[in-house]
Amino acid sequence: MAYILLNLLVLLFPLVLSFDRKVAFYKSWPAVFPSLLVILILFGSWDVWKTSIGVWSFSVQYAGAWRFLGLPAGEWLFFICVPYSCIFILACVRAYIKEHELPIPLWLWYVLAEAIILAGLLLMHKTYTGIVFLSVGAAILAVRILSPNNFRSSNFWIALAITYVPFLIANGILTGLPIVLYDNSRNLNIRVGPIPIEDFFFSLSMLLLSFALYDFFGRKQEKHSLHKRATALE
Repeated sequence: MAYILLNLLVLLFPLVLSFDRKVAFYKSWPAVFPSLLVILILFGSWDVWKTSIGVWSFSVQYAGAWRFLGLPAGEWLFFICVPYSCIFILACVRAYIKEHELPIPLWLWYVLAEAIILAGLLLMHKTYTGIVFLSVGAAILAVRILSPNNFRSSNFWIALAITYVPFLIANGILTGLPIVLYDNSRNLNIRVGPIPIEDFFFSLSMLLLSFALYDFFGRKQEKHSLHKRATALE
């Protein structure tokens, strides 16, 4: 199936390069996997709901006829392969690029989140647009709670920007074939090439939360390792 193959291609190089000596991303898997599980549950549930009310649908030709809770196998894989690959990009940026702290006041993100959530409420007559704005606002608040230093991290923003390169390629294929079919009455019908503009915000909310969860679980993993070492020395 085209959709499954696309997901596997997205995952291929990050998975193989997870064993690079400098990045050693495989050592972060205890933080990565719970992050992916949370993303799969949250965004998978959102996707099930959106599909059930007809915001979008999936081509049988490219995604296959098999469905679980209304979603094809490729869509479930999407919420594993894409966040994994993007978290890998974040790890690589942190390994190879010097970090700089950005002078951004953290209170600003509360204001921004409130403004985006308000915009989402005003756009709820366009179901996809309204909900995706609400999700971005919620993701900003989640980052502020789970990993607030990310907003001041130059590497965080560099990694986020880099993720939009594979996003444009993969999402261009998804919407260009098309694998995903949209009901344009539920969105603004503004496109970048074949890609609805809402997809950019969908990706933003998913990756903001993915990065924050990765750092949150990473800190827990580090504390657990330090505790084990301290216990072993006693």
